[in-house]
Amino acid sequence: MAKDQSFFEESKDQSRVKSAIVAKYFDAWAQVMIGVQNRPWNTHPKRIAYIDLFAGPGRYTDGTQSTPLLVLEKAIGHDVMRERLVAIFNDKDEANTNSLQKAINELPGIDTLKHQPQVSTHEVGDEIVKMFEQMKLVPTLFFVDPWGYKGLSLRLVNSVLKDWGCDCIFFFNYNRINMGLNNEAVREHMNALFGQERADDLRTRLEPLSPVERELLIVEKLCSALRKLGPEYVLPFRFKDDRGGRTSHHLIFVSKGFKGYEIMKTIMAKECSTEEQGVPSFEYNPVDARLAARQQLLFQLSRPLDDLGDMLLAEFAGQTLTMLRIYVQHNVDRPYIKRNYKDVLLKLEAEGKISVSTHRKGTFADTVQVTFPVLDNNEANDGH
Repeated sequence: MAKDQSFFEESKDQSRVKSAIVAKYFDAWAQVMIGVQNRPWNTHPKRIAYIDLFAGPGRYTDGTQSTPLLVLEKAIGHDVMRERLVAIFNDKDEANTNSLQKAINELPGIDTLKHQPQVSTHEVGDEIVKMFEQMKLVPTLFFVDPWGYKGLSLRLVNSVLKDWGCDCIFFFNYNRINMGLNNEAVREHMNALFGQERADDLRTRLEPLSPVERELLIVEKLCSALRKLGPEYVLPFRFKDDRGGRTSHHLIFVSKGFKGYEIMKTIMAKECSTEEQGVPSFEYNPVDARLAARQQLLFQLSRPLDDLGDMLLAEFAGQTLTMLRIYVQHNVDRPYIKRNYKDVLLKLEAEGKISVSTHRKGTFADTVQVTFPVLDNNEANDGH
């Protein structure tokens, strides 16, 4: 199914958050890539790319800029990015590409870009995948945002991620994919997205599950399928519908590098509508966002920071490591960000549960050495 034009008729909170996440990550990613390209030993072409194959018209009908324009504005505002960015936008709807081209042409400073943005009108399918598979790409941020699922496949994601410096962010329409898994009419699309073996496994296991269990299993299978292609780091961010009760979609980030994962995790954490004990939910719920002022509850059922302290005591028992090593080894596929680790280590230190090297009061630098006590058998069995 093509991206429904109604998607762009208004700029919903969810769409603004999605665009903000992508644009902020592009800015941070591009500066990291430029830094690497500027090193004396680097002989690769000094170019970076942003590719969006389902770009839309550029603006919502309320005038709000969508992702392509936000990305271009980031580049226009940065001296080196202006010289190095190659931006490629595509949409199969000619009305969208005409509107996007007009919006791009009207951007202040667009003529300062060394490489003018390319806008094309093509259906995304096997031909585009084959083209990317046969190319050696410069560092590329690849954004895939189809309205449904047609055109989105493991092969498409991997065709870009295969090369150094390439990361992917894609829109995972959970509602439609949840309904499509057992729909014979779209079996081929589901197989392309999950791989046939995983899709078949999902089909046999979903029926008796609760909605929450279904979602966890589907997202887990998708992340597993992506990791099998080579990328080690997969980070989903969930969006709830306008009523706040059901998941509408996820934004999925995929990277081969920890640095990109860490940057995106920090960006997503700041866009969450809620957090517990400073631990981000990695979710945007418009209902929570509207009620944010009332969310300071006196009693919290969830105590994720306390859980983190217990996990660290169990996992690193008897070891001495720096704060940075603890964080890098432990945070992947968990909701915690670096600040959470520093906060909980300060708490454990104050409680006398760990010993640490000298550091300034109230701070916990990356280089601080932490020694965890050896647990007795009962404590070890209680660990997470």
